[in-house]
Amino acid sequence: MDLSTLKPAKGSVKNNSKRVGRGQGSGKGGTAKRGHKGAKSRSGYSRKIGFEGGQMPLQRRVPKFGFTNVNRKEYQGVNLDTLQAYVEAGRISDTVDMDVLIAARLVRKNELVKILGRGELKVKLKVTAHKFTATAKQAIEAAGGEAVTI
Repeated sequence: MDLSTLKPAKGSVKNNSKRVGRGQGSGKGGTAKRGHKGAKSRSGYSRKIGFEGGQMPLQRRVPKFGFTNVNRKEYQGVNLDTLQAYVEAGRISDTVDMDVLIAARLVRKNELVKILGRGELKVKLKVTAHKFTATAKQAIEAAGGEAVTI
């Protein structure tokens, strides 16, 4: 094998050998495969995103109402009964923090966690999370545990 035998991988090169817009004699002159008239035949044409050929685009057809707060923080909720079930199954010991919750697949790596008060906690746990509901915090402390806010 030497430099004279190198060629592109099969299927990697798609262009055909005829260059468009190089005179009538080339067979691809004149309109240069762009057809006649219209925006698509002009240089500099680029179709806008969502353009549907003059039909009312989807983003304008769909009704819009309400308000979306761009600064909203979305919390992933974890209930006390879930923590209790994981303790009984032996998947959680005395400390519950982000690493433990991620390992137990209750939350994902970059999510914010809020401990919710459904169910009851029978064991002493040190729980570390971003937020707690009042009932969850009360239940954790009633069981002799500790609720630490990150």
